[in-house]
Amino acid sequence: MPSPNALFTALYASQDFLRRNILAAGQVCAALFKVMIPVMIVMKVSQELGLVDVVGRGMGPMMELFGLPGPMGLVWATALLTNLYAAAVVLITLLPEAPLTSAQVTVLATMMLIAHGLPVELSIARRSGARVRTQLVVRIGAAMLCGWLLHLGYGWLNWGTTPVQPSWFPDAPPAGWTAWMLREVRNLAGIAVIVLIMLMLLDVLKRLGVTDLMIRLLSPLLKSMGIGREAGTITIVGMTLGLSYGGGLIIHEARSGRIPAKDVFLALTFMGLCHSLIEDTLLMLLLGADVSGVLWARMAFSLVFLWILAWTVARLPERVINALLIRPRTP
Repeated sequence: MPSPNALFTALYASQDFLRRNILAAGQVCAALFKVMIPVMIVMKVSQELGLVDVVGRGMGPMMELFGLPGPMGLVWATALLTNLYAAAVVLITLLPEAPLTSAQVTVLATMMLIAHGLPVELSIARRSGARVRTQLVVRIGAAMLCGWLLHLGYGWLNWGTTPVQPSWFPDAPPAGWTAWMLREVRNLAGIAVIVLIMLMLLDVLKRLGVTDLMIRLLSPLLKSMGIGREAGTITIVGMTLGLSYGGGLIIHEARSGRIPAKDVFLALTFMGLCHSLIEDTLLMLLLGADVSGVLWARMAFSLVFLWILAWTVARLPERVINALLIRPRTP
């Protein structure tokens, strides 16, 4: 049986562990919510004014490039400006009048996964030290390129020609400002809980040496893409949890000065193209997309894209990197 001194030491250690991580979670959430809340309000106003619909209609003719009917422009516009769940609602609503094949849904879903929630995610990238205009061009350009390649590939293989049958039908978003505010407060509270759990888990994994092991295993891959060891943790967090959930930690680590600015840019770019591999991928699969596009093709495309980008960045003069890719660090 443990001695009273051992029990007291263990209790004190557990309290110190909890207190330390709650304090850290509060700092992380403060940095994250400072970005998210103003953007969420602006985007809600934009939706109420119908600006998302205007953008969607303007994107309609362009969707033919990816083998998609014009109304799907509204789906991608909703994903770009709000989030994937809102875009899923629009997609399900439009399917009766604009039916899609499995290949078409996979192309659209992959494009949405690469470029969505840009007002929030680009704000996180900006606070982390990346140039917003460059990240915007990269995210949208990469989504279009990947979607076009998938469209060509599926067409060449004559794959996915059957009509799609979604296995999940999302609820419509709440109407009115009060219901919207209550939903967003619940979402923010959920993010805060996830951040706390994530920090506690990272603390435990770090003490057990698991984090260092994961970084060592991934180090050759990250190094080949120009991402140094110091950026390994935030890259893993972004890839698994996503930029919204991991955004606070990403901002904190990127602004700490421990990670070289060029590594921050490449890590943020890679996370932008290939993040939230669990939740977002499952959501797209429920809408009828195929895993070949939303997971495997997206990962392969992101790796090749970043290898080419890292090779290019390594050959750019420092003044060009500072002007186009990286923002000066601010306190």
